[in-house]
Amino acid sequence: MPSLEEFKEIIAKAVSETIERAAIYIPPDIKQALKRAYEEEVNPMAKSQLEAILKNIELAEKFKKPVCQDTGSIIYYVTVGYDFPGLRVLREALVEAVRRATKQVPLRPNTVDPFTGRNPGDNTGRYMPYIHLELVEGDGLEVTVVPKGGGSEGVSYLELPPPGEGVKAVKRVVVDAVLKAGSLPCPPTIVGVGVGGGADIAMYLAKKAACTRKIGTLNPDPVLYELEKELYEALNSLGIGPMGLGGKYTVLAVHVDYAHRHPAAMPVAVAFQCWATRRATVKINANGKYVIEQ
Repeated sequence: MPSLEEFKEIIAKAVSETIERAAIYIPPDIKQALKRAYEEEVNPMAKSQLEAILKNIELAEKFKKPVCQDTGSIIYYVTVGYDFPGLRVLREALVEAVRRATKQVPLRPNTVDPFTGRNPGDNTGRYMPYIHLELVEGDGLEVTVVPKGGGSEGVSYLELPPPGEGVKAVKRVVVDAVLKAGSLPCPPTIVGVGVGGGADIAMYLAKKAACTRKIGTLNPDPVLYELEKELYEALNSLGIGPMGLGGKYTVLAVHVDYAHRHPAAMPVAVAFQCWATRRATVKINANGKYVIEQ
């Protein structure tokens, strides 16, 4: 069994490698969705944009360079067992992983003090990287890395419509958000929708749904399954298309999640993930062995 200091090094090394994987290689489900969009597109301008996107992905893999110049802000979605031996050094190791990846990949330094404008130069700072932590039974660690770009983040949308409007309000808010966003989030996008909880909870659900759920996975809730299909068709009928130049595919997928809400409030959050969906997951066992997946 590795010591605590050894676990710190194992986690930092494994997660920095995972950040590198996420920054360079687009996950298979995203590539498949983009190829399908290219094959089915009939608008010449839209098709040329999708062709450029696919070439971009190919060159990033060939030269092992980040797929986008905006290498994002690092967000972690962490699931860790109560008995994981490295739990006490987890936060420190996750921050160190970002510092290493910034130099090794390299990543563009993207964390800036909102008041002074100071950039520490290593993608860390107050509350950054941000860690969403869930404790579960067991002795393993799973870290999903999401380098979240500023363009798609900048059009995030939250509205608290009157609760009595129900599902109609959800549909309206989502369509309005996509129309308002236009070309800014670099479509075709994945649209995440979070409903209920509170304002912060709804946005968390929307962002996680957009960034971590794989395209092609079916929503187990039959109501949400039908809502996702309806929204997918509605958003693609808007004609915004790749990079806002028209075409069949404004979105690659719509993912909806929810939480129970207070009777007086029904927050609806919309989060966007650009076509350059970057995510990778590392699973670390109690013996220190790890595997990286996309």
